[in-house]
Amino acid sequence: MPTKRPGRPRADVARDLRSLLLKTSRELLDEAGPGALSMREVARRAGCTHQAPYHYFEDRESILAALVTEGFDELARRLAAANDLARTEGVRAALLASGSAYIDFALSHPGVFRIMFRPDVCDPRRFPSLQQAGARAHAELERLVQIVHGTQASATLGSIYWAHVHGLACLIIDGPLALRLPSPRARRAHLRQVGARFADLMIGRAT
Repeated sequence: MPTKRPGRPRADVARDLRSLLLKTSRELLDEAGPGALSMREVARRAGCTHQAPYHYFEDRESILAALVTEGFDELARRLAAANDLARTEGVRAALLASGSAYIDFALSHPGVFRIMFRPDVCDPRRFPSLQQAGARAHAELERLVQIVHGTQASATLGSIYWAHVHGLACLIIDGPLALRLPSPRARRAHLRQVGARFADLMIGRAT
């Protein structure tokens, strides 16, 4: 009977543990922010040895980078799907859907969202894949501005659009709107009203 030799985990086991470590890290971020995330605490919560995370991640920042990369990838997919609506449902529908996609992403992943734009927590210069994912998400923002404004599209308008959705997301997650609008129903209604007014202003400017 052949004897098993020690070595690295099988590929399927490795994928499962890596996914578990990321899931655990995401939960820690949601619960208590980046200050609560350490390699030791992630390992403890995941039920593995303290050294196990180092098989998949060089350090704590590498875990954060993986989560932020996943976040930008998901955000880019959501924004792309919203932008695609312009072909079938019109410019206004795409603009409304894009705003909802951004804010819904933030509300679904608050811990990751809070660190996605903080180079002091996770420096994108260390992680090319993170930079590429961020560029894909930003390209969808630029695409939306192009859809709405055509030849009048500009970086200035891009910043206005970004500030609109990012500011709303922050106000809902950590700001005064979280206190003023405690129920999900009230938040959705307020966001619909703000989004509709913003769309009217932007489309009116484009015509």
